[in-house]
Amino acid sequence: MTWVGMIIALAGALGYAIGAALQQYEAVAEGASLKLIRRPRWWIGGIIGFTGASLHAVALSFAPLVAVQPISVATLVFAVPLAAFMYGRKPYRAEIFGSIAVAVGLLWLMLLVPTHNVTPRLGNGAALGFVAMIGVIVLVTQVMASRVQGANKALLLSVGAGVVTATVSTFVRVVGGGMQGDWGRLVHWFTLAVPVLLICAVVLLQRSYAVGFFGIAYAGVQVIDPITSVLAGAILLGEPLPTSPSTAIPALLASALTIGGTITLGRLSPDHSRPAPAPEPEETETRQEDATAALTPGVVSEDATAR
Repeated sequence: MTWVGMIIALAGALGYAIGAALQQYEAVAEGASLKLIRRPRWWIGGIIGFTGASLHAVALSFAPLVAVQPISVATLVFAVPLAAFMYGRKPYRAEIFGSIAVAVGLLWLMLLVPTHNVTPRLGNGAALGFVAMIGVIVLVTQVMASRVQGANKALLLSVGAGVVTATVSTFVRVVGGGMQGDWGRLVHWFTLAVPVLLICAVVLLQRSYAVGFFGIAYAGVQVIDPITSVLAGAILLGEPLPTSPSTAIPALLASALTIGGTITLGRLSPDHSRPAPAPEPEETETRQEDATAALTPGVVSEDATAR
C-alpha cells in the first residue's frame, strides 16, 4: 500500500505546485490581503492547491510520513518554471539549476530515511507540546521577517508556513493512519485542528508569496515541511531515522546541495505582475527642471538653491 500512497502523493504534489504558482502571481499583484478573494485566478489556484493537498492527505493514509513527504519536493522543478510562464518570461538558468539542486538534495536526504510503516499514535500532551513549539517558531520567524526585506523576508515567512504545513501533515497522518477502519477515530480534536492549522498555513504562504521571490518561498516551504514532518514522525510517532554511520557523508552532501540550491534561488530578482506606478506630474516637472539646470552652465533651479 506504500506505493499507492506515493503515487497519490505525486498527483497531489503536482496539483499543489500549479495552485501555488497561480496564487503567488495574484499575491504579488494584490499583496497578502483580503483583496485576494476578489481575484478569480487566486480562487482557481486555491481550488487546485486544495485538491492537491487533499490527495496528499489521502496518501498519508496509505503510507508513512517518511515516504510521502519527500515526493512533494520533486514538484519544485515544475512549479518554478510554471511561475515564470505566468509572468510571460522564460525561466532563468539559476532558477532551473537552483530548483533541481534543492529537489535532488532533499530527495537524496529523504531517501536515506528508512521506510517502515508503523501505526501512528500521538498523545494529547505530546500533541499540545508540538503545536506550542510550532507556534513559537512561527512567532519568531514573523518578527524576524518584519525586520528584513527581499529574499530573506520571503525565506523567513516560508519557514513559518513550512512548519505549520508539516503540523497539518502530522495530524493528518495520525488521524488517517490510525483509523484502521474505525471511523469513530475521526471524532477527535486532532481532526478539528487540521482545518484551523491549514488556514494558518495558507495565510503564511500568501505572505511569503507576496514578497515576489517565488523560487525561494516555494523552496523554503518544500524544504522545511518534509524535514519537520520526518522529525515529527520520528520523535512523536516512532517512525525510524537513519542510524548507520555510512549514511553520514551522503547526508552531508545532500544537505550541501539543498543549501546551495536555496542560496541560488535567493539571489534572484523578485517578480512583479504589474509595472511600478508612474511618477506624479509635479515630481516629473521638478526632475526635468533639475536635469536642465544641471546641463546648463550657470543656471541653478529654485529647488536646488533651496537645498
